[in-house]
Amino acid sequence: MEKYNIPRAKTPESVGVSSTEIVEFLRDMEENKLEFHSFMIVRNGKVAAECFRAPFTADTPHAQYSVSKTFTSVAVAFAVDEGFFSLDTLLVDIFPEYVRGKKDKKLEKLTIRHLITMTAGKSVNILADKSKTDWIESFFNCPWYAAPGEEFRYTNENIYMLSAAVKKTTGLSLRDFLGPRLFEPLSIETPFWETDNEGVEAGGWGSYFKTEDLAKLMLCFAGDGKLNGKQILPEGWVKEASAPISDNSFCTDLDAKQGYGYCLWRNGGCKQSYRADGMFSQFGLVFEEYDAVVVVTSGIADEQEARDCIWRHFPKAFIEPHNGKTAIPKLKEILSLSPIDLPAVSGHSPLETKIEGKKIKVRKKIFLNLIGFPVSVMPLAVTYMTTDKAGNFNDFMFSFRENECTVSWVEGDEYNSIVCGMDGHQRYGTMVLGKISYLVCCTALWLNDNELLISIRPVTTVAKRCLRFKFKAGGKVDIFPSSTPDSTDIAYVLANSCGDLIRNTFLHKLAKRALLLIPHLVDSKHRGRITD
Repeated sequence: MEKYNIPRAKTPESVGVSSTEIVEFLRDMEENKLEFHSFMIVRNGKVAAECFRAPFTADTPHAQYSVSKTFTSVAVAFAVDEGFFSLDTLLVDIFPEYVRGKKDKKLEKLTIRHLITMTAGKSVNILADKSKTDWIESFFNCPWYAAPGEEFRYTNENIYMLSAAVKKTTGLSLRDFLGPRLFEPLSIETPFWETDNEGVEAGGWGSYFKTEDLAKLMLCFAGDGKLNGKQILPEGWVKEASAPISDNSFCTDLDAKQGYGYCLWRNGGCKQSYRADGMFSQFGLVFEEYDAVVVVTSGIADEQEARDCIWRHFPKAFIEPHNGKTAIPKLKEILSLSPIDLPAVSGHSPLETKIEGKKIKVRKKIFLNLIGFPVSVMPLAVTYMTTDKAGNFNDFMFSFRENECTVSWVEGDEYNSIVCGMDGHQRYGTMVLGKISYLVCCTALWLNDNELLISIRPVTTVAKRCLRFKFKAGGKVDIFPSSTPDSTDIAYVLANSCGDLIRNTFLHKLAKRALLLIPHLVDSKHRGRITD
C-alpha cells in the first residue's frame, strides 16, 4: 500500500490560514513560557504550518496520555460496525467469568455505552499497583459511586475495559485490530502502547504517536469519517461520537464542562469545535465550521492555560484562501524555533578524580514506596501513569572525559548508563526503566566545585528530569531531584480539578490537601554516601 502523508500547502494563505496569526501564536507561547513541543495546522486537507522544537521531531512518537482514549474509541466503532458487540452490550456478557456467583444489579446494567461516555459509575482506586493486579478483576470488584448512566466521572479504567472487550470479542489486541482498519490506511506505524500483565493495551493511556499520526485521525473526524476520498471510520460514527452526550457541566475548567461524547470533549473556547485531549496538553482539535484541524503536543501541566493560548489565535487564524504572497515570507525560518533546552558549557571540578568510578549508595525512602511513587530518574509526569514505576534509584557512578560525563545507576533489576554532554551539546542514548525503553538526550554541568547537575530528557515523553548532586565532607552526598513540568505545578492542577472527580466537599478538601503535599515528598532531598 502506498504511504499516505498529508499534503503540504505552498503557503498557509493558499489554504486559508494567516501566517501573521501563526507568528502571533508562537510569540504568545514564548511570552507565556508555554512548553509546546510541536504543532500542526491543517486546513482544507493540507498542512498549512508545522513546528517541532528540538529535541522533538516529526519522526519521533510522543506520549499521548488520554488522547489514547480517542484511538480506543475508534476500535470500538469498528467492533460495533462489524457486529462483535453493540454499544448496548452488557459488560457481564463479555466477561461472565468475572461475575459468576455474584449478584449485583448495577453490574447487570453496565454497558459498553456507559464505559465510552464515562458514566460507568465505578469508583476505581487510582493508587492501586497495576504491576501486581488483574486489571479486569480489579475493575469488577471496585465500588460504585453511582448507578450506570447516572453521572459522568472521568475514569481511565473505563477505557481500559473497552480495550479488554475488543480483545475478548475479536481475539485480537487493540493494535492488531486497528492495524488493517486504521493504521494501514492512514500509513501509521504500529505504536508502542502500554499493556497490562496479559498484554491487553491500557486503552485510556500509554500510547505514543507522531504528531502527523494524530492529525490524520482528526482529519478522519473532520471529514465525517472520510480521508483522501476513502471511508475510514464507520458511517455515522463521527456525528454521534462528537456530540455532547454526557453532562459534565459541574466540572471546573471552561473546556471541561461543555459535554463529552465517545472519548471526545466539546470545547468552550470555540463552540463549534471538539477535541481529543491528553494530560500535559496533548490536543487534537477539530474546527467544524472551518474544515480545519490543529494538533499540539506539549509538556504543559495547566491544560486550560494551554487551550486558552490556542483560543486566542484559532479560529481567528482561519481566513479566506488566496494565492497571493504569504504575509510572512520567512515563516519557515520562524517556525524553526530554538531548542527547548539550551545547554551551558560546563567547566570541570577537582572532585572529578575523587569520585571517578566510586559508587553512591542512596538511602531508600520507605514512605514513597508505600504511596506507590518510589523516586526514579524518570520524571513524575511519566511515572504517574506508567504500569511499572521503576524507582528507588541507587548505586550512582560517574566517569569523566574532556567534554562528557557518563552516569550509571540501578533501579530495581534495571541498570542504565548514559553519556551527558558538557560542551554545550546534548548526548543521545537509551535508558530502560519500568521495562520501557526511552531515547534520551542528556547534559552535565558543574554548578560549582561541589555541585553537579545532571539533566535527562526522554524525548518521547513530556518531561525532563534534573538531578543535582551536592558532594559534602565525609563522603556524604545530597541528591535533589526536580522535573519539568514541575511537580508543584502538576500537584496544583490536580488539586484544583479533583473536585470534578470528588463531589463530596469534605473529601474534596482532604484530597486537595493530600495532592499539594506530593511535591514535598517526591522531589525531596535524598541522602547518599560514597562507598569504595
